[in-house]
Amino acid sequence: MPELIEVETYRRQAEAVVGRTIADAPALDPLGLRGADPDHVRAQLVGRRIEAAERIGKLLLLPTDGPVLGLRFGMTGRLLVDGGASIDGLLHGGQGDDPAWDRYVLTFTDGTDLRIRDPRRLGGLQLDPDTSWLGPEASTVTADELATVLAGSRTAVKARLLDQAHLAGLGNLLVDETLWRAGIDPARTCDEVAPAEVPVLAEAIRTTVAELTRRGGSHTGDLQAARVPGASCPRDGTPLERATVGGRTTYRCPRHQR
Repeated sequence: MPELIEVETYRRQAEAVVGRTIADAPALDPLGLRGADPDHVRAQLVGRRIEAAERIGKLLLLPTDGPVLGLRFGMTGRLLVDGGASIDGLLHGGQGDDPAWDRYVLTFTDGTDLRIRDPRRLGGLQLDPDTSWLGPEASTVTADELATVLAGSRTAVKARLLDQAHLAGLGNLLVDETLWRAGIDPARTCDEVAPAEVPVLAEAIRTTVAELTRRGGSHTGDLQAARVPGASCPRDGTPLERATVGGRTTYRCPRHQR
């Protein structure tokens, strides 16, 4: 968290600042600038007008009439616009809602503001971020695109779907939910996914993203309540197995996920 669903929510919220002019852009936590000079970033943004609010995968983009501002939210970052949040809380997002967690702020000439609140400091801000390395957008991925993502790889299919360079937008919760719905073992290697399964998996990715967007977040999947030790599969009642795949905690049903 947040995954593409949450960042899309932030994008819609950020549409409110389109047309506003930046009065100041202090880095309250320079760590998130990833080595960029805070004074340079500030100088590049002050006086610029926000032209749009866009998203690629889990990256929020705010093009200005100068540079493009890229915002990454890590595991616990939330967007606040004019003091209000479109998402009240995130899994693993810390307890409470402390303004001391504010890492970056844009103040506008009309007295309003936009800020990122991030307890774990894993997000970041970047000017003119390179997006060319990102894979196709998960919410609209086609069977042909997914076939290219999986082709010839002996990486675990879960690890491949988590890799933003191959498919942009999915995180741990969405991948586990999607593979559970598609009946695919997360640890199976990509080259073991049969050609006939690729369209099924592509459809599962798209429909899972769409359905959980309607429900309100990546944490609203059917599998979510069973992501605890000792739980059973919501589909067939089989005890779930917990493992680490692609470096992430993974839950799978040994009966229907093959």
